[in-house]
Amino acid sequence: MAETNKGRSEEEVARAFVNHYYHLFDNDRFSLFTLYSSTSLLTFEGQKIYGVEDIFNKLKQLPFDQCRHLISTVDSQPSSMAGGCGGILVFVSGSIQLHGEDHPLRFSQTFHLVPLPQGSFFVQNEMFRLNYG
Repeated sequence: MAETNKGRSEEEVARAFVNHYYHLFDNDRFSLFTLYSSTSLLTFEGQKIYGVEDIFNKLKQLPFDQCRHLISTVDSQPSSMAGGCGGILVFVSGSIQLHGEDHPLRFSQTFHLVPLPQGSFFVQNEMFRLNYG
């Protein structure tokens, strides 16, 4: 198990990140912009969105205001970027319950987290896909 720059395992960091990310998404979605940078890339249902401003705009444009994520799995592993920066790949699967809807939607999401000097992480790359069927 690899350790991050603050001595926590990638699994601990991944779990903490997932809990934080989906708590913000479900309760204060507009605060998510703090997790991205100008170099971040989100692929949302096949659409590539670059940079914190465009990612924030995409999140604002989602056709629902309230939802609740139910996480089924969180898998993680250290990334091997040049210089051994301590990045982490995180794969999440679960369901989203939209307010007023009877049936949850299944989803999968992947994050590439990159450490910042102060010990926190930002989302460098993210991929999101609803699982139809």
